[in-house]
Amino acid sequence: MSNPLDKRGRALEEDYFRRQEQELIEKMRAKMAAEKKEAEALKCPKCDGKLIEIAFEDIHIDLCDKCGGAWLDEGELETLTKKDESGWLGRLWASSGSK
Repeated sequence: MSNPLDKRGRALEEDYFRRQEQELIEKMRAKMAAEKKEAEALKCPKCDGKLIEIAFEDIHIDLCDKCGGAWLDEGELETLTKKDESGWLGRLWASSGSK
């Protein structure tokens, strides 16, 4: 004849290990998601640093966390020069386009 306390003890033990396994699974999923995010991060073409996107005057510029380089996507330089036509950037773009 089985003891009811033994059954309860086994049930509690199984529940404990089930919770432990669930916590480990969640930790592993979080770690895998972080590794995937790291792998998908853009790399700097100059030094292989990680590019971090910032907003500058409503334009998204990628800055390298190692070398400090700034990288622009297609059309972003033209947009910046249009906003700064009288400044040095606008004059530079205008002079290089006229050659």
